[in-house]
Parts: sequence; structure tokens; C-alpha cells
Amino acid sequence: MLIKRKSIEQVESSRRPARKPKFAPVTLSEQDGVRYLHFGTEWVQGAMRLRKPDWPELEYAQQMMAWMLFIEHPRAIAQLGLGTATLTKCCYRQFPEASVTAVELNPSVIAICASMFKLPPNDERLQVREMDALDFVNDPANLEAFDVLQCDLYDATARGPVLDTPEFYRACCACLAPGGIMTVNLFGDHPSYARNIKAMKYGFDHVICLPEVHDGNVVAICFQSRPVLDAAALAARAAQIVAATKLPAKSWVKGILAAG
Repeated sequence: MLIKRKSIEQVESSRRPARKPKFAPVTLSEQDGVRYLHFGTEWVQGAMRLRKPDWPELEYAQQMMAWMLFIEHPRAIAQLGLGTATLTKCCYRQFPEASVTAVELNPSVIAICASMFKLPPNDERLQVREMDALDFVNDPANLEAFDVLQCDLYDATARGPVLDTPEFYRACCACLAPGGIMTVNLFGDHPSYARNIKAMKYGFDHVICLPEVHDGNVVAICFQSRPVLDAAALAARAAQIVAATKLPAKSWVKGILAAG
């Protein structure tokens, strides 16, 4: 089909130039040996205990590792939203046989994690990628590429995920290998909570929410395929996790069994 050049020029001139995303300022605070990350507000985006830089300091961050109850030897893990690199560092240290990929849109967050939050440099196992999480999960190269996704995507107000559509969660599920699991940080007392849960159930076969922690965070565990919840097996696996990492896995089991 022939198209007049004038028509093409009109279309091209009507297109707005690509706009670079605007980011809130990255700020830090410290109290009682813990360094916190903020985006120019009082909302905490992540934390690191200075004497234990690889330890998930915040309770919700510990719960984000609850997939360990079901997946003992992950080969590939991805983190959507870097924060203070807490989960990225924890996975990198705890699973030396796994590749770890972190996706972060804000270059200032990546830089501050490297300079102030002990994020290791990229190597053959660790890759921190500056890109949009939506583009990442929609990339055909990532189809069934990961055993685990950990999603913690918040803006400066830190009150609801910036990506929360059914299509986004379905794309996340497509990135998981068979039997894969995704954990997501939500706020239980925010209007976005119900919307996210509904969207997750559209994208995943089964969703379980752990009990809300004192800061209002609720971690959702999204299963590509519905798991068998064997209380004895989960308790045994939790004991292994506690012995190896000191993470509070026994409380995860209680929350999972209560939620079903």
C-alpha cells in the first residue's frame, strides 16, 4: 500500500519525543546501627544493619524469602525493584549455585546501593539491570527463565505497587519455570491491596498471603501451580532454613497453613 510522504511526516511530527522518567531524590537516614533508604519522603524503601549488610533487616523482607520452603535449590532468581539490594544480596550469598538478576529503573538507586548498601559488582552470577520491570517481564528472552521472582516495586509514596495489572502478573508468571514462585510486597491497609490480590489470582494458579507485619506490609506468595501443603514436610524444611540462615521460617509455615 502506498502512503503519501506528507502523511508520514505529519505522523512523525505529531509524535511526542520520548520522555525520561522523573525520579524522586534518593535520601538516606541512620538510626541505631541501621541505614535506611528513602525517596525524599519519610517512607522507608529499604534498610541495612551496618554490622550485617547481607541480612534482611525488615520483617517483610524476611518474609519475601518464604519461597525457600518450597524451592530448595533455585538456579535463577530475579528481583524486581532493587530497594537497598537486601534481597539481591541475601540470595547472592545464600545460593552460590544460582544466578541472581536485579531490575531497577532508577540509576541513582543502583549507584547508592553500590556505594552505601554493599551491593557487589556484577559478575558471572550477579546482574543488576537498569530497565523497567514491565519491559523485563515482557521480554521473550525471560520466558520460563526463573525459578523465583521477588517483586517490590514502589514509588516515593511507598503505598502501592507501581505495576499491579492482571497483565503484569500474568507476564510475571510466564517468566517462571515450571513450579516457580513469586513473592510480592503489598500494604494490607491500602486500597491497592484488594486490586493486587485480584490481579495476582488472574495471573497465578494459587496465591497465599502471610500475616501482616507491624509496619502494615503483607507478603503474597504466588504459585505458578497450586502446591501441596504438607505440614510435616514444611516444618522439616523450616527447621533446615532456620539452622542454615536464622531466618524465621517456622513463622512462615504457621502463616501459610493458616491461610491455606
